[in-house]
Amino acid sequence: MKFTIAQDIRIGARPYQQDRVGHWSTSESLMLVIADGMGGHQHGEIAAQTALEYFAGEFKREAKPKIKDPDLFLFRGLARAHSAILQQARRFGWSEAPRTVIVVCVVQDGRAYWTHIGDSRLYLIRAGRVVTRTKDHSRVQQLVDEGRIREEAIPSHPERNLLFQCLGGDKPPKLEPAAGARLAKNDLLLMCSDGLWGPLSPHQLLNMLLTKPPARAVPDLAALAETRAGADCDNISLLLMQWGEEAATAAKEQNTIPFHDLPASQQAADTPDLDYMNMTDADIERSIAQIKAALRKQTGNP
Repeated sequence: MKFTIAQDIRIGARPYQQDRVGHWSTSESLMLVIADGMGGHQHGEIAAQTALEYFAGEFKREAKPKIKDPDLFLFRGLARAHSAILQQARRFGWSEAPRTVIVVCVVQDGRAYWTHIGDSRLYLIRAGRVVTRTKDHSRVQQLVDEGRIREEAIPSHPERNLLFQCLGGDKPPKLEPAAGARLAKNDLLLMCSDGLWGPLSPHQLLNMLLTKPPARAVPDLAALAETRAGADCDNISLLLMQWGEEAATAAKEQNTIPFHDLPASQQAADTPDLDYMNMTDADIERSIAQIKAALRKQTGNP
């Protein structure tokens, strides 16, 4: 595989760093992760680290040299990472489990597969425009979907930090099949915490990414976010991957449901509560098949 990766992580104006960033690869597969520990709860950095370490361990175990089923890998990984955080809280005797949001992407066979929980984002940028981005599991994203506010109002809205979902929360996350896309040469995958995208406009993001190589664009974006956020600057983390291969062809395109295109309210409401602590891998596989079937019916996809 041919790709270039650049990353940056900064503490901003916070007393400590709760973001975690990592990427791992084999000859045929690549995984990128950003976890943003939630500052409104204790030990957010432990939740983020636990989730990151879980995915790293699973990637090393399953990518031989590539992951058999990236969709199932991501779905199961979020479920198990949530359980691992709860187990960590029990081990330390904490009355409340630490919490984190997360975005994870697997790239192999010329495709990117991604999933997320919360408001850390993935942007797919092609030929100078944002092809798609993940939709935040948040109140303000719901207001955007309902047409009640403009997207530009998200960073300054008073309910900006109200999230519907996280890992480690009292309620299990509402998981969904991965979204995905076939990659073309020079596509950019930007993954970041809200400390980066919050202070910056979409135009500022694009302008920096399109006028500079990744190794320059990434630290310059982080520095710009720090400057614009000022004394309120959150932890900042970002990963940028530039794809270096021509678009792959396939006899049959994998049917990956673009779940991010559904309104955030539907994403949060239409999948069942699952007991991830007591589910086997077979249980999880059956659950994702049921969720996929329900989403196909909902979106009209065959």
